[in-house]
Amino acid sequence: MANTDLATLKVGNKTYAYAPLPEGLSNVPVSLKILIENLLRFGDDDQAAVMARWPNGEPQQEFGFRPARVLMQDFTGVPAVVDLAAMRDAIKAYGGDPQTINPSCPVDLVIDHSVMVDQAGTPAAAAFNVDMEFKRNKERYSFLKWSQSAFSGMRIVPPGTGICHQVNIEYLAKTVWVNEDADIPVAYPDTLVGLDSHTTMVNALGVLGWGVGGIEAEAAMLGQPIAMSLPEVVGVELIGKLPPGALGTDLVLTLTHQLRAKGVVGKFVEFYGDGLDHLTLADRATIANMAPEYGATCGFFPVDEVTCDYLRLTGRDADQIALVKAYCQAQGLWRDPAAKIAYTDTMHLDLATIEPSLAGPSRPQDLLTLKGVPKSFAELGTPAPAYDPTPRKTINHGDIVIAAITSCTNTSNPTVMVAAGLLARAARKRGLTARPWVKTSLAPGSHVVSDYLDRSGLQEDLDALGFAVVGFGCTTCIGNSGPLEESLSETIATEDLNVSAVLSGNRNFQGRIHPQVKANYLASPPLVVAYALAGSVSCDLTKDPLGMNAQGKPVMLADLWPSFEEIQAVINDHVTEDAFRRRYADVMKGPPQWQELDVQASTTYPWQDSSTYVRLPPYFEGMPAQPAPLNDVIGARLLAVLGDSVTTDHISPAGNIKQDGPAGDYLSKRNVTPALFNSYGSRRGNHEVMMRGTFANIRLRNALAGDIEGGVTICEGEIMPIYDAAMTYKAQGTPLIVIAGDAYGTGSSRDWAAKGTQLLGVRLVIAQSFERIHRSNLIGMGVLPLEFDEGWDRARLNLTGEEIFDLRDLQETLQPRGKLSIQMTQDGQKIDIPLRCRIDTREEMEYLRHGGILPFVLRKTMA
Repeated sequence: MANTDLATLKVGNKTYAYAPLPEGLSNVPVSLKILIENLLRFGDDDQAAVMARWPNGEPQQEFGFRPARVLMQDFTGVPAVVDLAAMRDAIKAYGGDPQTINPSCPVDLVIDHSVMVDQAGTPAAAAFNVDMEFKRNKERYSFLKWSQSAFSGMRIVPPGTGICHQVNIEYLAKTVWVNEDADIPVAYPDTLVGLDSHTTMVNALGVLGWGVGGIEAEAAMLGQPIAMSLPEVVGVELIGKLPPGALGTDLVLTLTHQLRAKGVVGKFVEFYGDGLDHLTLADRATIANMAPEYGATCGFFPVDEVTCDYLRLTGRDADQIALVKAYCQAQGLWRDPAAKIAYTDTMHLDLATIEPSLAGPSRPQDLLTLKGVPKSFAELGTPAPAYDPTPRKTINHGDIVIAAITSCTNTSNPTVMVAAGLLARAARKRGLTARPWVKTSLAPGSHVVSDYLDRSGLQEDLDALGFAVVGFGCTTCIGNSGPLEESLSETIATEDLNVSAVLSGNRNFQGRIHPQVKANYLASPPLVVAYALAGSVSCDLTKDPLGMNAQGKPVMLADLWPSFEEIQAVINDHVTEDAFRRRYADVMKGPPQWQELDVQASTTYPWQDSSTYVRLPPYFEGMPAQPAPLNDVIGARLLAVLGDSVTTDHISPAGNIKQDGPAGDYLSKRNVTPALFNSYGSRRGNHEVMMRGTFANIRLRNALAGDIEGGVTICEGEIMPIYDAAMTYKAQGTPLIVIAGDAYGTGSSRDWAAKGTQLLGVRLVIAQSFERIHRSNLIGMGVLPLEFDEGWDRARLNLTGEEIFDLRDLQETLQPRGKLSIQMTQDGQKIDIPLRCRIDTREEMEYLRHGGILPFVLRKTMA
């Protein structure tokens, strides 16, 4: 947009320019208004005009979204920065200037995913775990500290600060961004994409953003727009207020259940209604955080006074808050209760109907009442003994071995954290303690949480029950739950016990929390404490006692549950603006171990062949200056046939590395002891480990392997690890196919689920349907996503692994959302299987033609 098209806005003594939205948008969802502004500001007036005709726009209208910034965490951020470093090497090899590879928009990388709960249950745990974190991750952290000086526009928030999404809402986000480099400072909405699906948490602040794969985020960092189609926007009306005893966690678990049932995958969700007047910003953040769990691209809350109050509480500058209010009101981005917005579809929820809830035992959308938990576990086929509130030493089916207050979903919310502390205080007064087999932990998402728990004395009560602070980062929720006590682990293994975990996280997929724990339940922090006291999910918290007091009398959950007034009194006294200002004053300083890392500055990274953490990836080896025509896929074989709701955790696990698997074998041969294997998530900078870990989840079910659970397949009549089979086929020059069911790629925005797939030699993934981010990531790595046409699925094909597939004429016939067919030869018979192309935009088509986003950007940069 030319400067002459900009309007001006005076806030206090300062004047700002901005791209004014056209008149007549009162019926347009606020989230779409932000996209329209983005198009106008970057000169895409025609596309903005089409979108402004909402709701009569074109559903397949393509446009490019240019976020104001990019947010990373270290698990997904390390491979993204490794790719940038590799691009510098590649452009240097082609005779170009490596320094042309630089982020063109601000990038914040928060190191939060690497701390593990090695030690728990003691106030000394946090220091021990941080020390172990640096011992394990020195190579990675040195690489990240190098990147901070090598790349302009990149900030690294050191380890031990907090979880990226909580740091984002408490400090990084601005709601309205300003370009100070223009003649007149230009104000515009704070927007972002993030290398974690829970980037949506910041939607609570009126900031439009969502998670993307690392590959897509790298393109955004390098100036490429995010290719999108005009989204559907589902309006969710919230009315009333939460009843006594119900918390924001219970609300979001209910919404997750209802929105999954409604079907909002790939859609925007925007909240409205008078119920918003009774939700804190932290409650809104809890709801926005779990947008990936209910399947939406985002869970958006327009800006209002609650937003401004939160910005003030968290120490934002008064001038910034004044700008947020003035800009949003001038642009029609301020929440208007009287607005008649034309949503694609609507859903309504009375907050007064919410009751204490859990979700599980393996999916966040599987809502449970308190009394429904024992039944849900019994349905797994390993019934637990009748619940016994008296002390015992033996461990049984259904016993809780992990109780973790973790994840920014809840640790960002003072109401639920204070409730947990008050429940712990009440339990302590009655002489209750956590059961001896329960590993208890508390991992706050920022130091501010510890400040108000310490000042209120509640941390002392939590410590007494074993919920000592274990670190500041994403721990159990990402699978960094650490080891169970050795004798307990042996008992679980030898007796084949089906044990459980209760955590205040957002993900509970099989194999994610701990490899020995199959049943995982999501719950609010106070319920996590309550279940630690009970020690078993066979306990019905509505009628069974949590334990016995010193007089031998039963103690019920209702005896311990704090009132709203008690919770609010602690918040009013101890959750203060001063705490936020003080804690974030030196946010980039980091602990002593970070400060002591000595890194030599250089334009290109000095790769070490001996490194088992950071290696130069092979994506640009032999890359021609121009892309070749699309090759047909001839003589392809099946690598895996998978079921419904296969997650990115199944495809590329983030947790423990098995000693007897391909990745463990690789590390052992390089003299890495099992104690130092660390996790897949921490080794994402090493493609050799990650491709060996692709499809290596211990809970993966590959139909080609029969009833065998784990990352195995059939190849030449023999059952073997999927990696070994892929290398056998690769040596033969045989392309590979993966076939799956509905919602393939559910879960985290895990780029390695696509990178590993490509490195194993997979050319096509055919599914019933795809989760949004994984579909995009596959294209970003040059892997073609296809969907079965109506009436076809994997069951109809009776696949055995002996089939041969041919997909011809790709160069001539492949087009976005087009139809095509693949020929399968099975028992000598040729069958044509109709498919739909899930390349959705012309931009994505270009990425595939180049072999992925990175080769596309590199060629463009060289040109």
